[in-house]
Amino acid sequence: MATDNNQKKKRGNKASETMGGLLLGRSFLSLDFFRRNVLFIVFITGLMLMYIGNKFECQSKMQEVLSLKTELDNAKTDCVNASAKYNSMIRESQMKSFVDTMHIDLSNPERPPYYLSQK
Repeated sequence: MATDNNQKKKRGNKASETMGGLLLGRSFLSLDFFRRNVLFIVFITGLMLMYIGNKFECQSKMQEVLSLKTELDNAKTDCVNASAKYNSMIRESQMKSFVDTMHIDLSNPERPPYYLSQK
């Protein structure tokens, strides 16, 4: 029992010393603190560096995805334009060949159409 009381007094003294040191302006960030917790400090610093690196990598990948998406949209637009141009050329040439084979006397009008009467 005597040893239990001594251990409780030592714990109580250490806590009161720590609180007294803080109240008096002494910092708990002493060289002894860093020696005791060097592995924990290195571990936390490593985790922070890994977090920063992961964030940077994710941001660069997102920028790459956005640029590739823009490039894909441009390629799709070019494809649609080329397809429309090709289809219009084919329709016109098919109609001309059809008119020529049927020996119909039709040609492209030189003036645009107009209304005979307005309502």
